This record gives sequence, C-alpha cells and structure tokens, in this order.
Amino acid sequence: MSQNNDIDTSDLYAVRLNKLETMRSAGFDPFRANCEQAHTSEQAKALFPEGAEEGPVVKVAGRLKFIRLMGKASFVKILDRDGIIQLYFKRDEIGEEAYDFFKKLDLGDIIGVEGPMFKTKTGEITVRVKAFTLVSKALRPLPEKFHGLTDSEQVYRQRYLDLISNDDSRRVFKTRSRIISCIRRYLDAHEFMEVETPILQAEAGGAAARPFETYFNALDCPFVLRIALELYLKRMLVGGFDRVYEIGRNFRNEGLSRRHNPEFTMLEVYQAYSDFRGMMKLIRGMVQAICDDVLGTDKITRYDGEIIDLGGEWREAAYKDLIIEYTKDPDWFFRSKAEKLAFCEKDGIEVDPEREDFEVTNNVFEKRIEPTLIQPTFVTHIPRELCPLAKINQEDDSVLDVFELCINGQEIAPAYSEQNDPIVQRKMFEQQAGEEVQKIDDDFLTAMEHGMPPAGGMGVGIDRLVILLTGVPSIRDVILFPAMRPDKDA
Repeated sequence: MSQNNDIDTSDLYAVRLNKLETMRSAGFDPFRANCEQAHTSEQAKALFPEGAEEGPVVKVAGRLKFIRLMGKASFVKILDRDGIIQLYFKRDEIGEEAYDFFKKLDLGDIIGVEGPMFKTKTGEITVRVKAFTLVSKALRPLPEKFHGLTDSEQVYRQRYLDLISNDDSRRVFKTRSRIISCIRRYLDAHEFMEVETPILQAEAGGAAARPFETYFNALDCPFVLRIALELYLKRMLVGGFDRVYEIGRNFRNEGLSRRHNPEFTMLEVYQAYSDFRGMMKLIRGMVQAICDDVLGTDKITRYDGEIIDLGGEWREAAYKDLIIEYTKDPDWFFRSKAEKLAFCEKDGIEVDPEREDFEVTNNVFEKRIEPTLIQPTFVTHIPRELCPLAKINQEDDSVLDVFELCINGQEIAPAYSEQNDPIVQRKMFEQQAGEEVQKIDDDFLTAMEHGMPPAGGMGVGIDRLVILLTGVPSIRDVILFPAMRPDKDA
C-alpha cells in the first residue's frame, strides 16, 4: 500500500489504514494465520483458585472492548465467545517497545495474550499480561460504547456489530442454539431419527403458500424451494422408519411481519402408530425439557409482566367452542356467510367478503381469539377445510383430529392425526380451497398407495418458539440475518 498524503486523518477509517501501513512498513503483518487460545474468558476464570490472590498462567484472545491508559500501566477488557475478561498491561512487565506498540491499539482490534491471573482490589479476576500479539487489526470503529447500534435497520444488516456491542443479542442467539440442541437430544432420547429431505422440489407441497421459483439447468425444468417438510417425511413412514424428524429451512414467497420471515426454521416430527394426542404429550414434554435444561424455569415473564406457566398440564379447548364463546352465538356454525360478515363488520374485523365461509370464521379466530391465548392452549378439531392432510374426526366429519398449540397469543405448533387413506387424501387435495390451489403431488400419493401407517405428525416453528422463550418482540430478533431489501447506499 502506497502512502497517501491526501487522506483526511479526521476519518477514523483513514487513520486506521495509516496505522496498518505503518505496521507493515515496519515488517509486522497484524492479520495472523492463527493464535493459540488455550482458554476462553470463562474457562480462565474457572481455573482461578477459590480464595486465592494469584492464579495460573492462561492464554486468552478476543476483541478489545475497553482501554484505560494510565501512563506506565493500563487496564483493558476483551470480548470472546463466552464474555469479557480484564487484562493488565504494565510497561515493566512486557518491555517499553511492546508497551508503546500496545498504546497504539484501537478498540475493535483482536489480540492474544498470555500471563498469570490475579485479583484486583475490587475482586475482579484479571490477566497480568506477560506477552501479547495483535492478530487482526480492525479498520472500522465499533459502535458507540453506551448505545451500540441504535438504528434497527443497521442491527439486522450488520448483525456482527450488534453481536459485538449488545449482550442481550448474544444471549438470544446462544439460547437459540441451546434450544435446538435440546430438541435434538429430547427427540433422539425418544428414538426419533433425524433425516434430511430435499430443499429443491418439483412441486410445492405440504402447505398452502406461494413458493420461490427457480430453474434446474441440469434437469432442464422448473423447481421450487420447499414450503414445508411434510410430504417427504411421510414418505419415510411408508419406507418403514417409524419415528423421524427434520429441523430445516422452509421458504415462502409471502409477506414480512413481526411474526413472519420468508425464510424460517421448522421442526417437523412424525411418529407411526400414534395420533394428534400422542403429539400433545411429545410437544409438552419437549418444551418442558427445554425449560429445565436451557432456561432453568418453566415460568416466562411477558413484556407486560404476565407470567406464562409452561409447567404441568396444558389447557385443551375445541375450536368451535372458542368461536361460540367469543361470538356469544351458539348457532354461529349454522349462520349464513352474510350473517358472519355482518358480525365481523360490527366487531371491526377486516374480512375480504370474497373469502369462503370457513375463512370468515377463521378470521374471527386469528384476529380476536388467538391473541388472547397467552397460557399454553391446545386448540383442537379445526374445520376440515383448513387442512387437507389430517384425519377427519369420526364423530363430527366437519372437523379434523388436529390441534394448534397457541402460547403467548400465537400459534407455536400444529399437529395432526395424519391422513393415511390415499383415496381420501386425493379427494381432499382436489377439494382444497384457496385462491391458489397447490398442484397435487402424485408421487406422494403413489407412495401412500403402498401403505402408510397411522401416525401423528407435528410442526414446530423454531423461530416463534425462540421468541417465546427469550422474550424478544420480533422474529427478526431471533434470526441472525433476516431477509431485507438490498441496501442501495451500501
């Protein structure tokens, strides 16, 4: 890099570039290939003997978050994956040349250090630096210390800066990782096998949603990104694998909202010789295991102070009963669509009058009832028109043997007694309502015709579950890099 005398030194980026060039001119390249990090901050602190004043020698590395220069000695703090640890630099310990180099470091630089630990007068475990090296020079400054990233757009576009500056964001994504690990442990312990199914598919099946479309050049035909995991996992049931699950990405070319992102993570799980009530036991046990293993409590505090109790048994309520209770009309399901639309208009519920009768009712549920279901509630026996993939109830053929688990005012997990009659399944596919009827997956029906055992199946929105268990307000806060319009000013 050649010297540029026209650089505006008030520009922090330019100043740091000058520092980098000075280092390289002196024969030092700060972008090292590796650095021995024998201990994380927490591992180092755990080695400190209880009640002692001095501790063993450790090797730690991390990003400079705080520097306090005090003449011949300085305190700094570095951030690694576990958190913060304090370092003590003293000129007489590391030598005058090394200390002068240290004083030229900037916040954001990544360093590695070695030295024994001690306790300061305030009781903070600190590394007394005997040797250090700069392993990566930060050319751009970190967000302002006390406020971090204040622009929500920047938080999502530059998540790496959010993670550096925001302890709560770090907590959320660590918790998310632990939740997913706990889910895997729980299902593995219950003899479920994790599998992987295609993301690129010839037909978008398993849900009513608009897919992202692409073209498979090698096969010379259009493909879509999957909108659900369901149909391939059911093929596994046909193939004789009785308990299977997948945790994977789905893609739906639809809207963005506080609860929706076009790319999202789902768990789908299927158990042969079970039904939707078997899935009730599975999801309750799994969530309570997460509470025990990850959170250490089954009580979740909402933003308004209300406590959500995830322990014990969970409420069960029939969809029709909830509708009748809200509308105060025992004859609701015998009313005409015009009468239901009139109720919605009076109640302030926006409904497209072109929607089908059952969709008008479902608008009442989604906009008025679901948001009130704060405590865990299994909403059972939804209208058969809402899902073509579930068993029809034998006592009331207008509803399905399903549940929708609602917690904190939103659906967390739907589950079905799965339809395993290929003749009925084809008819339900053909009768599926909606503005855009999905194409029938004939290969899936062919698989069913070879015999699919009775089964319970369930989908769990991982992002929504993490929102619930971490207390954040939006799905964007639990997805590391949410979908955003490209930044034209970048």
